[in-house]
Amino acid sequence: MAIDIAVMDAAWQPQVRAEAVERVLAALAKACGLEKPAPAWWVNFRVIDEGSWGSSGGVLSILPLLESGVFTQDRVKAVRAALGV
Repeated sequence: MAIDIAVMDAAWQPQVRAEAVERVLAALAKACGLEKPAPAWWVNFRVIDEGSWGSSGGVLSILPLLESGVFTQDRVKAVRAALGV
């Protein structure tokens, strides 16, 4: 099994990436009735650069989401710092 996680660039520190990968593998194992993930399963965690997402005929950005109330102010600051905005 190959799993591809693609996320918008938003200050994804290595420990957060590792936790996301581990949780996905654990959830898949549980869904398959296994105690642990199979050794042949692979997870690819990709961060897509700001301005490189496209949908509905246009380019998407994480920046409008920062003002939506979805993120804590600390997270907003971290994302802005990571993106240099």
